[in-house]
Amino acid sequence: MEIIFLRHAPAGRREEWAKTGKPDSERPLTPDGRKRGREAAKGLAVFVGSADLVATSPWTRARETAKLAAKALGAPLVDSNLLLPHRSPGSLASWLSGLGDKRVVLVGHEPHLSRVVSWLLTGNAARTIVGLKKAQAAMLETKKAAAGSAVLAWSIPAKALSHLA
Repeated sequence: MEIIFLRHAPAGRREEWAKTGKPDSERPLTPDGRKRGREAAKGLAVFVGSADLVATSPWTRARETAKLAAKALGAPLVDSNLLLPHRSPGSLASWLSGLGDKRVVLVGHEPHLSRVVSWLLTGNAARTIVGLKKAQAAMLETKKAAAGSAVLAWSIPAKALSHLA
């Protein structure tokens, strides 16, 4: 299984969004975020070709980024509450293990994605050893998603993805 982690592209500032009275889960990408998300998605498609599935946090900024990735990669898109920031790495891994030998793109938030990556690499979710910047992608390879089961195949910053596009 190949698991590609993609952090959502830049969204509006949390403090300014809070003034609208709307929940943070509805905070969208900025115009620059949409551009950077589109470039990252196109660069990812150039680099990996395609994916079997794109799963996203249901929060607006992640879903907007995931739609761009799904389109670029020619993959179906599904919302997953397992990609919400408070969810455990183990619950996400259980779901992933049921998918078989696929290339899956997971779009979500920090620090959740870094906790999941660290847990898959080391078995320890309390100590993160990686950090994903906005619109950055990283791929892990594993036979079955479980604690300490994965190997880091690559990590590509957003700027490099945009150059690939």
